[in-house]
Amino acid sequence: MRAPSIETEVRTLSGGNQQKVVLARWLAHRPDLLILDEPTRGVDIGAKAEIYQIVADLARDGVAVLVISSELPEVLGLADRVVVMQNGRVTGELGRAEASEEAILALAMADDLTTDSRTDRHSSTGAHTP
Repeated sequence: MRAPSIETEVRTLSGGNQQKVVLARWLAHRPDLLILDEPTRGVDIGAKAEIYQIVADLARDGVAVLVISSELPEVLGLADRVVVMQNGRVTGELGRAEASEEAILALAMADDLTTDSRTDRHSSTGAHTP
């Protein structure tokens, strides 16, 4: 990243460069654990690739990186382990070898499928009855 000058305010940079500045500020603290929530939301493909490389380098260097993302390609590309949550509950965990878009989506919709089957069993109108 190259800013026009050292005096350039971060808010005037592109979204991708703003993300990289925030990441650099945290990395200056040399964390053992880095939590990234939607690290590439709103950034262009080039900035995404740079952020992915930074995350991969950190993990390779022994930093624990927790990535929270709704983008399945991002999750599949970065994660060694995927934990899927729905409605605040863990619905499953997958290793890199078993993680796929289909497997993740199945876990993400697990409660919906359970609710649908309970609804069908208990009510002919489709209304949920506990």
